[in-house]
Amino acid sequence: MLRVIHLIDRLTTWVGRSFAWLILLMAFGMGYEVLSRYLFNAPTAWAYDMSYILYGTLFMVGGAYTLSRNAHVRGDFLYRLWKPRTQAKVELTLYILFFFPGVLALVFAGGEYAGRSWQYMEKSVFSPAGVPIFHFKTMLVVGGGLLLIQGVAQVCRCLVCIRTGEWPGEVRDVTELEEQLLETGGEGMVDSPINKDSVAGGNER
Repeated sequence: MLRVIHLIDRLTTWVGRSFAWLILLMAFGMGYEVLSRYLFNAPTAWAYDMSYILYGTLFMVGGAYTLSRNAHVRGDFLYRLWKPRTQAKVELTLYILFFFPGVLALVFAGGEYAGRSWQYMEKSVFSPAGVPIFHFKTMLVVGGGLLLIQGVAQVCRCLVCIRTGEWPGEVRDVTELEEQLLETGGEGMVDSPINKDSVAGGNER
């Protein structure tokens, strides 16, 4: 079961990191649009389409990567107080009752939506450039499929935790600042010149 978890995590990590480069493309494209519009009075016809296509693709495909890092928003003011086995039982129930039905609906409905778009080679009606968007709508299916796969890994994590009483290790390439402070007790922040005064002030109080 741990092998399945690690295999799926590696897949979603590779996909997430690969599609993260879309941020640079979007930044360069929008930067070019701003310069072209305000410096040369020559706005582009494709910048708006490029921005929502790249951002939407990143949002959809990055969902599985975010799930693998346990980074989706949750109301954890109660969750963090529970024992790992309780957390795992609640998560497993929620995955079965809500996650998988919702994601399956996204995949099937998105498949029909994208299929019609491919059939007509649909183009954007909001842009004078007439940018094709059938490939963009396909990302609904791709993103949903990746979420389904990652959901299997999360269910396996729950089962392992219920059996052992501890959550299995996660791939950690990015850590929230809050987690870093909790792990180090804020020690790493004291060395920063920006935070020396604030930490000292906090100690005085």
